[in-house]
Amino acid sequence: MSAISSNTGDPPRGATRRAYRRLDFAWVGLVPFLAFTAFFLIGPVLYLVVGAFQNPNGDYTFANIVNLFSPQILRAYQLSLEISFASAVTGTVAGFLLAYAIVHGGLPKWIRPAVATFSGVASNFAGIPLAFAFIATLGRIGMVTSFLRETLGINIYAMGFNLFSFWGLTLTYLYFQLALMVLIITPAVDGLKSEWREAASMLGASSMQYWRKVALPVLMPSIMGCFLLLFANAFGTIATAYALTGSQLNIVPILLFAQIRGNVLYNPNLGYALAFGMIVITALSNVLYLVLRARAERWQR
Repeated sequence: MSAISSNTGDPPRGATRRAYRRLDFAWVGLVPFLAFTAFFLIGPVLYLVVGAFQNPNGDYTFANIVNLFSPQILRAYQLSLEISFASAVTGTVAGFLLAYAIVHGGLPKWIRPAVATFSGVASNFAGIPLAFAFIATLGRIGMVTSFLRETLGINIYAMGFNLFSFWGLTLTYLYFQLALMVLIITPAVDGLKSEWREAASMLGASSMQYWRKVALPVLMPSIMGCFLLLFANAFGTIATAYALTGSQLNIVPILLFAQIRGNVLYNPNLGYALAFGMIVITALSNVLYLVLRARAERWQR
């Protein structure tokens, strides 16, 4: 009896083998992802980092890193940071207001899935198609520009608007920044429980006090995390900026492209250094975003 009872707690050998097979199969399914990450993310990043510390002859040097502090490159970084900041702030505020309206605004139920579907498409619509769409819409002879000028007598270009300028590029970025903000902030807004507002109201709190004492402290980590994600998203965008403005705006992605593929400013190693600087900035933004997201998820459980 003792021998039988001592073995009753042990799992059958067949069950153990099946568990190991499931574990092995799970790792096999993970192999394509790991291979893709290694070849198309980690490998190129390491190649850029090594190239940033080499000269055209392959000798190691810090000259490329030192050149990042030249006036022209510093101005490019400054302009890129300003455009990224402006589009991220505008996208964060507008996206949050839109997300709150579709979640807690009492709108018809069909609006939320419609906005979510559009945001899923718009957040990935960038590059040359987006630039062409804005040129055809808000260019000097664009559809909206012509309508305002011929129908309402409003010439937005005479009033100072220019699609191929700082604010024109920021407005173009806002198309996908707003959509991305709606997608990532909606779950956090959905986490605001109606009981919190009711409890605050029963305790005599005004709407302003509810937002200042309850809602904003809960949502602020998510909002700041979304802002950082939008900032990194705008900072690394090149195709839209290049297709829209060409070389009119001296931002880092366009300067990087000129160093690697240009005929005049051809210096691939300096281009790698520019990319290395962009990687540092976007990596820092993404790390802070992950920290804030982990903090915000405590309220969504």
